[in-house]
Amino acid sequence: MKVLLVILIILCTIGLVLGLIAIIKKPFSIYKNKPSEKNPMEGKMVKFVYVDSEPQNADGVRGHLEAIGESNHKAGAYEKVFKRLFDIVLSFFGLVILSPVFLFLSLWIVIDDPGPVLFIQKRIGKDKQFFMLHKFRSMKMSTPHDKPTHMLENPEQYITKSGKFIRSHSLDELPQIWDIFIGNMSVIGPRPGLWNQDLLTAERDKYGANDVKPGLTGWAQINGRDELEIPVKAELDGYYCNHLGLGMDLKCFFGSLGVFKGDKSVVEGGTGEMKRQEQNK
Repeated sequence: MKVLLVILIILCTIGLVLGLIAIIKKPFSIYKNKPSEKNPMEGKMVKFVYVDSEPQNADGVRGHLEAIGESNHKAGAYEKVFKRLFDIVLSFFGLVILSPVFLFLSLWIVIDDPGPVLFIQKRIGKDKQFFMLHKFRSMKMSTPHDKPTHMLENPEQYITKSGKFIRSHSLDELPQIWDIFIGNMSVIGPRPGLWNQDLLTAERDKYGANDVKPGLTGWAQINGRDELEIPVKAELDGYYCNHLGLGMDLKCFFGSLGVFKGDKSVVEGGTGEMKRQEQNK
């Protein structure tokens, strides 16, 4: 009984400390304090307009987003209360239990390629709000920052030795447990797109997939991941959002556990790469 009481006190103390840090850090983790940083499409429904004369975006197409209305999504009790409660509990215990893994990977990353342990990138969150996503750095310091892997020429040349391992086992995503704890992400949901993946953003709007918090894993991740083309990925994200509930979240959660053994759907080259490889054979 005394041992359990001590453990409970320790967990409560850790929870209080993490909670205070989260309250302090949360405002600085989203891009809204400066007008120049805020997403002009936040809270709006959008469509993608192809314009050949414009620069190529992160999806490899030329064009821009145009607002076509306001988002009218209304979250239910499960999404607002129970899902968030599950996120807090799971992310808290994830941070505590996996702390030795965090420490080991951090040391390996620094020894392998000196530099920051974490890679921070602007991503699209709920209602298209920009937020700071955290990942373990798996690529060299010389890698272009806001260019997705599938847009890089010969992406393998940028991946570190430690990075190759953590990417193939999806360990680079673990710091997003913190993003879940502070409320920018959920355990389950559509994977957060890059701020300049305009085509993906527009495709997801067709299914309401931008109206919920992005997730560490989701329905699209257990049904293909890197080999999926953008319209297919967006449709799967929409399917999740339209069937949002405890049953769907549990199905996604347990369906994602196998990726840590080694995920064959992770392909350097990104969206649709498996299909392109098959066509080139």
